Amino acid sequence: MPKRTKCRIINALPGQFGFSPAESVDVEKAIQLSLDEFEAIRLLDAEGLTQEQCAQRMGIARTTVTGVYDSARKKIAKMVVEGRSLLISGGNVNFRASSEAAFKCKRKKGENEMRLAVTYENGEIFQHFGHTQQFKVYDIEDGKIIHEEIVDTNGQGHGALAGFLFGGKVDALICGGIGGGAQVALSEAGIKLYGGVSGNADEAARAFAEGKLEYDPDVMCSHHGHDHSCGDHHDDDHHCGGGCGH
Repeated sequence: MPKRTKCRIINALPGQFGFSPAESVDVEKAIQLSLDEFEAIRLLDAEGLTQEQCAQRMGIARTTVTGVYDSARKKIAKMVVEGRSLLISGGNVNFRASSEAAFKCKRKKGENEMRLAVTYENGEIFQHFGHTQQFKVYDIEDGKIIHEEIVDTNGQGHGALAGFLFGGKVDALICGGIGGGAQVALSEAGIKLYGGVSGNADEAARAFAEGKLEYDPDVMCSHHGHDHSCGDHHDDDHHCGGGCGH
């Protein structure tokens, strides 16, 4: 029986979950960088930690960090040298919310409650996930909304918003348009997406609580034309999720 790989702790989600050459996009030949490989690069190269410090952050042995880091560097080098796309997803990982305080939710989520977030602007569902300035958050129990409040995003966007919601213990998101990269980010963080919804935020939340919400499971963001600022050049069929749960 093969030895079970120990879960690697991920402290922050990528700002983008995919990168492609300017000339072409070939998802079929894309290189997949796992989330633990991304985390090793982030901690060692971006934050300048030692391998020992990185090992402590990720909850693994230093020798394991060495192997993960070497694998990540080879994949990034191959991407640059061969001009291939790169997707960041999957791996045997577990997520650690960086800070619930950043979410600034006044109420602690109950053990048997579901927390729903809705992209929000002036009472309506804001239609562009990556540019939302506020979420309206609803705590739901036994099919009823028991608490609601508005939370500011503090200028975060795209992939960072998934980590923001994860830190606030959000279980599900209602929004309008949303790009492929953000969809992957939400999926990796264990947040269920209900996209393509418009209209009054409170009404949508009530419909969700009652199991009557109508949404588009194939929603994509298209309001920016070709600048791709809502997401990345790939769909979410190529992520495999965290093997340790969320």
